[in-house]
Amino acid sequence: MDDPDAPDTPRGEADADHANAASDRLVTRRRLLLGVAGGVGLLGGGGLYVTRSLSGDFGGYDAPETQPMVTTRGRLDANKPPERSGSWDFDGADAVVLFVHGLGADAESGRDQAYTARLGLAAATDATTETDGPPVIGYSWASNVDWGPAKQTADANVAPLADWLSAWADDDGRPVHLFAHSLGARVTGATLRELADRERTDVLASVSLFGGAIPNDSVAADGRYGPAIAAVDAPVFNFHSRTDHVLGWVYRVSDRTRAVGHGGLAASSTAPTGYADVDVTDLVADHYSYFQPGEGCLPRVVDRIGCCR
Repeated sequence: MDDPDAPDTPRGEADADHANAASDRLVTRRRLLLGVAGGVGLLGGGGLYVTRSLSGDFGGYDAPETQPMVTTRGRLDANKPPERSGSWDFDGADAVVLFVHGLGADAESGRDQAYTARLGLAAATDATTETDGPPVIGYSWASNVDWGPAKQTADANVAPLADWLSAWADDDGRPVHLFAHSLGARVTGATLRELADRERTDVLASVSLFGGAIPNDSVAADGRYGPAIAAVDAPVFNFHSRTDHVLGWVYRVSDRTRAVGHGGLAASSTAPTGYADVDVTDLVADHYSYFQPGEGCLPRVVDRIGCCR
């Protein structure tokens, strides 16, 4: 299970350097992929189909060094706040997007994914060039570890992300639209709880989850994140796809529950105020396509969040 009632892990205890020690006791993505493929193969050669469905990339876009980033890698310590990099020369923008990546991203991949989201938004808003589109800031965290340690590290990023959002609201003030992919939904959901506890429910303009790797009852009104979703002064959209086989197969095997990013909120659950499921199965072919230019769901996202046109 996704440990919905487990306490958040202290920051320092969950950094990647400490998390690897437990990896041999936890299910890895590779073991899961092979296990699921083998199991389906027993049904008649389906293993190859599963393997192909679970493999993929984010479009192969290489981010320039100017891509703006905030990182906590190697910095999950009270004395080491998130570090900025790249170019932050977007004073003319009316709003910004903060992109939180998911599982398995090293520093380079995290930057590339944020850049891909930037290209996708530029295409979705009919921008002439990528620089004419809304600026996308990447939030980079040490998710390139096994599944169990990555969830611990996700929890450890809650306070740094809440700190950054609060500081941005106080020092800059422009609206922030938060995008979270895959396990980034866990970082985001827990951050909403932290913001509610701090009474900083005013720091976000919207929240969009893409292929969220969290239980489908965790966003319910009485779920782990539901009360915080209702508390924030921003709509929370869950963009989900039933062709996301990483969630439909691997996540379901590993956590023995259904992901909100696959089929949306559990049918038996009540949605909190401010929450909406958005089915993008017709637009998103796999776990990696949500924010890619030309083949993702960002045009629908822009219409729903009312941003960036």
